[in-house]
Amino acid sequence: MKASTSTASSAPAHNALPPPSVTAGRSSRIAPHSHIKGLGLSSDGLALGDGAGFIGQTNAREACGVIVDLIKLRKFSGRALLLVGAPGTGKTALALAISQELGSKVPFCPMVGSEVYSAEVKKTEVLAEVFRRAIGLRIKETKEVYEGEVTELTPAEAENPLSGYGKTVAHVVVGLKTVKGTKQLRLDPTIYEAILKERIVVGDVIYIEANSGAVKRVGRSDAYASSYDLESETYVPLPKGDVHKKKELIQDITLGDLDAANVRPQGGQDIMSVMGSLVKTGRTEVTDKLRKEVNKVVKGYVDQGVAEVVPGVVFIDEVHMLDVECFTYLNALLESPMAPTVVFATNRGNSLVRGTTDIVAPHGIPVDLLDRCMIVKTDGYAREQISKVVQLRANVEGIKVGSGVVERLATEGEKSSLRYALQLLTPASILAQLGGRGQIELEDIGEMNELFLDAKTSASMIGEGAFASG
Repeated sequence: MKASTSTASSAPAHNALPPPSVTAGRSSRIAPHSHIKGLGLSSDGLALGDGAGFIGQTNAREACGVIVDLIKLRKFSGRALLLVGAPGTGKTALALAISQELGSKVPFCPMVGSEVYSAEVKKTEVLAEVFRRAIGLRIKETKEVYEGEVTELTPAEAENPLSGYGKTVAHVVVGLKTVKGTKQLRLDPTIYEAILKERIVVGDVIYIEANSGAVKRVGRSDAYASSYDLESETYVPLPKGDVHKKKELIQDITLGDLDAANVRPQGGQDIMSVMGSLVKTGRTEVTDKLRKEVNKVVKGYVDQGVAEVVPGVVFIDEVHMLDVECFTYLNALLESPMAPTVVFATNRGNSLVRGTTDIVAPHGIPVDLLDRCMIVKTDGYAREQISKVVQLRANVEGIKVGSGVVERLATEGEKSSLRYALQLLTPASILAQLGGRGQIELEDIGEMNELFLDAKTSASMIGEGAFASG
């Protein structure tokens, strides 16, 4: 390995931990699809060259753009989207981009086909649970609140009736100010405890719910804003209107959350109830009867205009891993009135449907379910597209590359796969750091190829008997 050598006294032991860095900043994890921000389409639905972090796959992106429009118009129910293509051609990235296009509040539930084979619950239960978690419910609530800037915070003390020592808070007087006026409130001592917990002081903007007594600190009044360019405090304007007002609050939950809350009701606060809840860690199956009851309540809320159903996206990767029972159940789930958008992905051609001995179907999916799917094909990447993806990933991961490195990685990607080329980036940067270089050079890529093998090379070596023991 071409690492720079140093004197024996300064060299750390092989297993020694590296010295702590001076700047202890928190680095966020870089996921394989961190660079995908959307489908990257123009206003008329045409794919841009490299928009929203997406490179290539022009036809597939435009097709997915049409699907997104259908979902937004609520006209995609009862159907599914099937993404087919070779490994590493961006099927998962397309599914993620669809969810990004629909919005951050839309539930996105990814799973792999083999997840259904759980030892704790039935296969159909796993699928039903994922589908329920992908259906959001936006509940609008109108609450009476007291809102304003705190002008006074005075606890009134009284003698403790339980003992002769010390005093206890009898009530607390809170003054609140808005643009329209001021109001003085006399509040319960339990609300004073909530105020202390939120660390509220004079000058903070707060709101107190009239029914529950819950206290929420919004921020510091902008009248106290200082001239600093950067500080941790959030400054908010003085609330408008009266101190006592009705406010609309929006809460987002999923049907899966409602099912879970009802299937395992909370016990008492005694130690046996707490211990019992800790022991029961296994997954609990939700009965159809309970789901129907939840649906009935949700329908009542929707009819009253209190709630709105937000269908999300279920993404099932490696869908050929499901068996014939799961496919039959998926047919029923797709036809349910509150079905989310379903996206499948597979890299198989004609293959045997799992759970059968003689049914060979395209992509390993029964024909009756394929009829419900709109199929989008992903294409392989050309060399110039691979070089663009490599450069984009290097920027996302904060890796500097020397001249000719991107082209060399693009050649590797064309020869083996795009994934292999991207996987070489970070190890090569570590090798460059060991060599005392600030960026990856061609020699680092050459050494990577000595250390690691791509799938095709490894398979050919096995075929030639290179790994056979002598």
